[in-house]
Amino acid sequence: MYIYETQIRVRYNETDRMGYLHHSIYAAYFEIARTEMMRNLGITYRDLEDSGIILPVYELNISFRQPAFYDDELTVKSILTMIPVIRLIIKYEVFNHDRQILCTATSTNVFVNALNRKPVRAPETVLEKFNPFFD
Repeated sequence: MYIYETQIRVRYNETDRMGYLHHSIYAAYFEIARTEMMRNLGITYRDLEDSGIILPVYELNISFRQPAFYDDELTVKSILTMIPVIRLIIKYEVFNHDRQILCTATSTNVFVNALNRKPVRAPETVLEKFNPFFD
């Protein structure tokens, strides 16, 4: 298992009239958390895309429990429970500064050949970065 935490502060323009972090913004936060998790392992989207691999989102499921508000500092915990072979499945937990859980989510991205748009196996260079956490 591999766990990585990303800190994100809620900006004013991301809130709605109720003062809540708008539900649509969570997807962007998960994207930030996912790319930072991969960057921490030495994998960047830029390098993947330059090598001809893209990672489109296949599925995103979110369950909301409590709202986040303007200027809250959130922790987005990204949890990888299995080595990504063709699919990269990440679970997320979002906490406020009091460590109250605000929402949970799961995203599934698929490794895809950029030229023919067909699913492919994750590059060995990517798998090597994850292997130490799953031995």
